[in-house]
Amino acid sequence: MQIPGLRRQIDPDGLPWRATGVARVSLVSLHPCGEDLERSRAVSGAAVDSAVLIRMEPGHGYPAHRHLGVEEVLVLAGGYRDGRGVHAEGSFVRYEAGSAHSPVACGERGRPTGRDYPACVLFAIARAGIELLEEDGG
Repeated sequence: MQIPGLRRQIDPDGLPWRATGVARVSLVSLHPCGEDLERSRAVSGAAVDSAVLIRMEPGHGYPAHRHLGVEEVLVLAGGYRDGRGVHAEGSFVRYEAGSAHSPVACGERGRPTGRDYPACVLFAIARAGIELLEEDGG
C-alpha cells in the first residue's frame, strides 16, 4: 500500500549502521537493541520480536527467508522488489506468518548511491523473527 503524502526527512549516511554478514546490507537495531537481541535469542532459545532499520545498496538484497510471525515494512527511501512486486518509498507492506520472500533493492549494482540514486532504507518490525532459507542475498 502506498501512503499518499508520506514524506521522510532522514540522513541515511548519518545513522550508525552495523554490518549484517550479507554483502551491502546493514542495519540499526531499535528493539531489542543490538547485543540485547542476540542475548534474548540465546537465553530464551526462541525467536524474539525485533524492530530494525535496514539499508540495502542498489541491486543487493536480503537472503530468502520465511517469517515466523507477521512482518511489517515501511519503505523510507529508495525501494525494493520481491515476488509481490516493487515497493517504492512511502510503501507499507505486511507479510503474514509463514510467508517467504527475497527482497532486493531497486537499481543496478556498482552505481554510487546518492540523492538521485538512493539505497533502500526500510523500517521493519518482525514478530517472532525469521528463518533464513538461503545464506546470501547478493
